[in-house]
Amino acid sequence: MNSPAFQDILQHSYWLDELVPAASSAAPLPDRVDVLIIGSGYTGLNAAIETARGGRSTLVIDAGDPGYGCSTRNGGQISPSIKPSLAALTRKYGEDRARAIRGEGTTSLYWIEERVKAEGIECDFRRNGRYHAAHTPQHYEALARELETLRKTEGVACHMVPRSEQRSEMGSDVYFGGAVYEEHASVHPAKFHRGLLRVAQEAGAEVQGQTAATAIERNSSGFKVRTARGVVSARDVIVATNGYTTGLTPWMQRRVIPIASNIIATEDLPEELVDKLMPRDRVYSDSCKVVYYFRASPDRRRIVFGGRVAAREIALPDGAARLYEKMCQTFPDLRAYGLTHTWSGTVAYTFDELAHTGVHDGVHYAMGYCGSGVAMASYLGMRTGQKVLGLAEGQTAFDRLTHPTRPLYTGKPWFLPAAIAWYRWKDMKQHERALASA
Repeated sequence: MNSPAFQDILQHSYWLDELVPAASSAAPLPDRVDVLIIGSGYTGLNAAIETARGGRSTLVIDAGDPGYGCSTRNGGQISPSIKPSLAALTRKYGEDRARAIRGEGTTSLYWIEERVKAEGIECDFRRNGRYHAAHTPQHYEALARELETLRKTEGVACHMVPRSEQRSEMGSDVYFGGAVYEEHASVHPAKFHRGLLRVAQEAGAEVQGQTAATAIERNSSGFKVRTARGVVSARDVIVATNGYTTGLTPWMQRRVIPIASNIIATEDLPEELVDKLMPRDRVYSDSCKVVYYFRASPDRRRIVFGGRVAAREIALPDGAARLYEKMCQTFPDLRAYGLTHTWSGTVAYTFDELAHTGVHDGVHYAMGYCGSGVAMASYLGMRTGQKVLGLAEGQTAFDRLTHPTRPLYTGKPWFLPAAIAWYRWKDMKQHERALASA
């Protein structure tokens, strides 16, 4: 498909199709609230549910429409979210703290399922498992060693699939087998967000879109937050901006690395083709350093394919064209079909690859989910709300961890373009050598 063909596809999230716009209050801003939350994604709304149900007057504001960021633009893949291994965390924090941190990832996975059920959120939640594909034979061997360790030390339900049996998991021969993580899950991300928005508003939280915060000032009674639509005084403030963290909170901005992720959605596909390409309805990722992830849509009519194709969000046709080519290399059958949607969003990484939550200068925050934030953002948002209420159960294994930054880093990752280009080239060369020797 040539680049001009991408000009007519829709440049918004496929997940928002057939959903009514997010409900947002148009009332004047209140002069004062107990809790003001900046950011209306998974983190902010789950925090709001807790504080509103705890009897605190709660206002959630967002610079865009509610859910404008990655909460309605992600791939809808749910995993335990903890990237550093138990061994790596043990070396740094000791075994007890390491197990507690790793355990929070598992807890978030189970907790989000319970949240969906308890609140009656219809969002196509499925415990369908992940197939993590090996980019090279060496990656397969490393995955096998890793899974053996996970089974023995953490009881993770997982198994390896050799390349000779890969077609039972995905209709492609470009990978060299892979690992199945049996408890990972999927969700329709925008429906999940809309459900959380409904629950927060029913609990009494007020949600105001198009209300950018411009300054946070601490005073004797709490905080004064200046916004594009007026000033609000608050006893407590929660910042829930993740990949969209700005100079509003410079200390936090210096501790997260915004990274763009682009996604495309195919046109409707024949049912038998989707069954051939993704026979077990898993979510999928690969072992590339510059990772790709993909899945069938919940109705199994399309393929949704994403990856980090650039250091920042880029416009058509480049982002869609790069992803389309990678998708067709993975699934050659899809060259016969076009695209209907392309979009992008920004996630937040941290320098230690851990999510972080805490209080800085009196302001509560949770952010830095490292690209795996559907469950962890929701879970830590909930825990942050509990902390504001003074509840002991709000404490997590992430509390009081050092939240690192780097000298001269201000929140603008000047190093990403070179790093992503290098790792993409390295991924490509490794794969070419592996295919040539297969």
